[in-house]
Amino acid sequence: MVTAPPPDLLTERTHSHMEVIGRGFLARHLASLATRHPQVTALAAGVSTTGEVEQSAYQREAALLYDVIDACRRQGRTLLFFSTASAAMYGGSGGRGHEDGPVRPQSRYGHHKLSLENVVRLSGVRHLTVRLSHVLGPDQPAHQMLPTLVRAVRSGRVDVHRGACRDIIDVADMVSDVDTLLRAGVSGQVVNVASGIAVPAEHIIDHLQARLGGPLERRYLDRPSRYEVSLDKLFRLTSGAAGRKFPDDYYKKVIDNCLSCAAL
Repeated sequence: MVTAPPPDLLTERTHSHMEVIGRGFLARHLASLATRHPQVTALAAGVSTTGEVEQSAYQREAALLYDVIDACRRQGRTLLFFSTASAAMYGGSGGRGHEDGPVRPQSRYGHHKLSLENVVRLSGVRHLTVRLSHVLGPDQPAHQMLPTLVRAVRSGRVDVHRGACRDIIDVADMVSDVDTLLRAGVSGQVVNVASGIAVPAEHIIDHLQARLGGPLERRYLDRPSRYEVSLDKLFRLTSGAAGRKFPDDYYKKVIDNCLSCAAL
C-alpha cells in the first residue's frame, strides 16, 4: 500500500529537521530522529507488504521515488531509501544475505525493491539504502506479518510454511541502527538492518500459541524460504556501534512487546 505524502512534502524550502515522507508505521517511528539529521530525506511511503498487490501500487511508489530524487538533487539532500532484507530478496540466494553479493528475488515485491535500489544507486544523489527485515512494533498495519499471525492463532487455525524462517527486529532497535548509520556518515551503500537471527516459522507460531492460549490446528505447507541476513557490513560501517547479533530468544521479547499493545 502506498501512502500519498501531504501536498507540501516535496516543496522547496529550508529544512531544520529530517524530512520524513509518509504517514504510516515506519514514518511515525522515524519521526523520533527528526531533529538529528536535518539534511536527510527519508522515503517511508511505499508498498508495505511482501504479498501480492496491484501493479498500480508499485507504479505509484516508483513515481514517488523519482519525485523525491529530483527534490533531493535540487536541495542537495541525502536520500534515505528503505528496501527489504526479507525472503523476498534473500530467500533464493542460498547464502547469508550479504548486501554486496548476488540475490535472486523470490517475488514481484523483491524484484520491485531491487529495481528501485538500482534507480537510487544510479540517480547521482547522495543516498543510503537500508534493507529492512520484518520490523515489528506498536500500531503495525493489520496486513503485515505479526498481526496476520495473531488473528490466525486466535481463530484456532494457522498455515505453517515448513522450512520457512523470518528475521524480525523491534522497530525501536531498527530506528536506533538507522540513526547510528546516519551519524556515522554512511552513504552510497546498501546496508542490512535486521536482528541477524533466522527464526523458524514454527517457533514463532509456538510462542504465539503459548502467549495467546487456546487450541490450534496447524496446516503444514511445503513452502521453504530458509535464509539468513548478514550484519557484517552494518557492524563494519558503524565500527561496531550497530550490527551485533541479538540473543537467539530476542524474537520472543519483540513479539511480547507487540502483544502488550492494545491494537493486537
